[in-house]
Amino acid sequence: MTRDYAHLFRLDGRHAVVVGAGSGIGREAALALAAQGAHVTCADQNLPAAQQTAELGSSSTTTQPAESSTGSAPTPKAAESSTGSAPTPKAAESSTGSALTPQPTDRHTAGKPTSGKLTAYELNVLDPDAVSAAAQELGDVDVLVFTAATNVRKRILDYSGDEFDRVVALNLRASFDLIRAFGRPMTERGRGSIIGFSSIRATTVEPGQSVYAATKAGLVQLLRTAAAEFGPSGVRVNAIAPGVVETPLTEQIKADPDWYAAYAAKSALARWATPDELAGAVVYLASDASTFVTGSVLPVDGGWTAIDGRFDPPN
Repeated sequence: MTRDYAHLFRLDGRHAVVVGAGSGIGREAALALAAQGAHVTCADQNLPAAQQTAELGSSSTTTQPAESSTGSAPTPKAAESSTGSAPTPKAAESSTGSALTPQPTDRHTAGKPTSGKLTAYELNVLDPDAVSAAAQELGDVDVLVFTAATNVRKRILDYSGDEFDRVVALNLRASFDLIRAFGRPMTERGRGSIIGFSSIRATTVEPGQSVYAATKAGLVQLLRTAAAEFGPSGVRVNAIAPGVVETPLTEQIKADPDWYAAYAAKSALARWATPDELAGAVVYLASDASTFVTGSVLPVDGGWTAIDGRFDPPN
C-alpha cells in the first residue's frame, strides 16, 4: 500500500489527551496536535489555565476548508500543571458540540488542512481515582501525552523524605497511573500512542538533581516496558527527552544570569529551547509518520547529550 505522504502528520478524527496542557510544553503540544486536526482534551489541575489553552487555540490563525458543516475549530495554549488539592474532573467546551467525542474531519476537503477542536478538562493526576475516572469519561483516546512534573533542587544529604515522596508521586507514580488507565482501553481497541516526557537528566546528571533524575530515568524504563507489553496489541509507547526549556519548572535557573548562560553554552546550539520547539516531536510520535517507532527515547536537547561541551579545543 502506498502511503499518503502529503498527510503523514495529519491527525484528523483522532482524540488526543494532553495532561499538563495548561502551560509550557503541554500547552504547545496541545496546540500542535489540534493544528494537525486532532480533537484535543486539554487536561490540567488548573482548569482556568486549560481553558485558556483551548481559547488560545480557537483564536489562532488556521486554514479552514472551503466547505464545512461543523463549527470553527479552536487551537490551544495554556499553563503547566503542579501539585495541590484534588479537584473533581470536569470538562469545559471551547466550541459547540460534545466535549468528549472527537468529530472526524475529511482530510481531503478542498485539499486544505483544518484544525481540531480543543476542550478543557480538570484533572489532578495525583488522585488515582480521578485518573481512572478520566480514562472512562473521555471516551476513546488515540493519543496520550503527559508532561506534568516537579523538581526539588537539593543535594542528597539535604533532601527530606517528604520532598522525595512529592517528586516521585508526580513524576513517576502519576505517570504509572496514566499509562495504566489510558493504556488498557488502547490495548483493547488495538491502537494508540502514549508519549511521556523524560529529560536529559535521565542520562546526564549534576549535583542537586538526584531524585528528579531518578524519576526521569525510571520513567524511561516504565515506558519501555509498556512498549514491550502493549506492542503486540498495536499500541506504541515512547519518551521525549528535552534539554533545557524555558518553562515554569526552570524559573529558578532563569532568575540567575550566570546559571542560565552556563546552561545555554552547554548545548551545541548554545541556547535554551522554547516550549514550542518540543511540539514537532509530539506530533511525529502521535502520527502515522512513526508507525514503527516504539520503546524509543527521542532527545530534543539541542545536542546537549551529544557533545562534551566543557572546552572548545584549538585547531
